[in-house]
Amino acid sequence: MQTVAVLSLKGGVGKTTVVLGLASAAMRRGVRTLVVDLDPQCNATAALEPEETAKGLSDVLADPRPEVVRAAVTGSAWGEEVDVLVGSEDAENLNGNHADGGHLSRLDEALSELDGLIADGELPYQLVLLDCPPSLGRLTRSALVAADRALLVTEPTIFAVSGVQRAFEAVQAERSNNPDLQPLGVVVNRVRPRSHEHQYRIDELRDIFGPLVMPVALPDRLAVQQAQGACMPIHQWGTPGAREVALAFNLILARTLRAGRLRRPEADDDEDYVEEAE
Repeated sequence: MQTVAVLSLKGGVGKTTVVLGLASAAMRRGVRTLVVDLDPQCNATAALEPEETAKGLSDVLADPRPEVVRAAVTGSAWGEEVDVLVGSEDAENLNGNHADGGHLSRLDEALSELDGLIADGELPYQLVLLDCPPSLGRLTRSALVAADRALLVTEPTIFAVSGVQRAFEAVQAERSNNPDLQPLGVVVNRVRPRSHEHQYRIDELRDIFGPLVMPVALPDRLAVQQAQGACMPIHQWGTPGAREVALAFNLILARTLRAGRLRRPEADDDEDYVEEAE
């Protein structure tokens, strides 16, 4: 199971868009996925339209016993390949830092129970996506303690570049609590290819992060907002803009799965997966 924290320390750069896009690409590829909505805004939960649950994220962080986790995880409206650990608006009350660092391990404890929650005949989760809030409080730090990889999201703007630098520093600092944590890469979102400012900021990111910057950027397309508004996976939206974005997510997912050594035999590299998507 590959657990990926998706984060930035600036709001509005599209973290949830990246989580949903990766979940859509994973569903198309047959990779069973769990989305964990750590953002008190609960946008990922809303877009996935899960079934009603007795518990939510705040309950899991307060008490990560298997029965509580089981009551907070449910299927999404997207399909049987994507489940949700539903968000809680009151999780913001848990976002403060605690002197007791043990609080940070509760999400990790909860996720360790996932295999025991799988019903007979169901496949285990191959990918867990943690949608983090845009702040370095307990929720984001808990995600970094639980994750194998951190995927940093930014836009090609000066303030977003500063935010992703702070996020990278946070990832490095949290390795004291999770030595296995590694940065997966930097995703540049909402890129307009003809914008000189955007190209300048992408070059700046490559100067700072080098090969960590994903070779494929996410284009700025209205189809993303349209698909989210309709609570549909981007791969099912069907417009030219949606297909362009979906292809980019396919490539990012392929890199994510390779990092977790979850490559499937019939799709050994990015190029094979590109052909499949087309």
